[in-house]
Amino acid sequence: MGLEDLVNKAKEAVAGIGEQGSNVAEQAKSLLNSDQAEGVTDQALDGVANLVNKVTGDKFADQVAQAKDTLDGKLGNE
Repeated sequence: MGLEDLVNKAKEAVAGIGEQGSNVAEQAKSLLNSDQAEGVTDQALDGVANLVNKVTGDKFADQVAQAKDTLDGKLGNE
């Protein structure tokens, strides 16, 4: 096996890794847009919003609600 063969094998391996990375990215995107992810993100956002409101004495409740709604629109599927 010559140097050229080794270079070609390396190129093939790198191409395979790129394809796998693309598949993983698609799977992650699919998971983030699932019903299960929606429930988890809603629960997390509610918890954070409640904590911030508790710590600030609801002084920024409107801004917290707006931020929560904005993030909720970007996460999950609803």
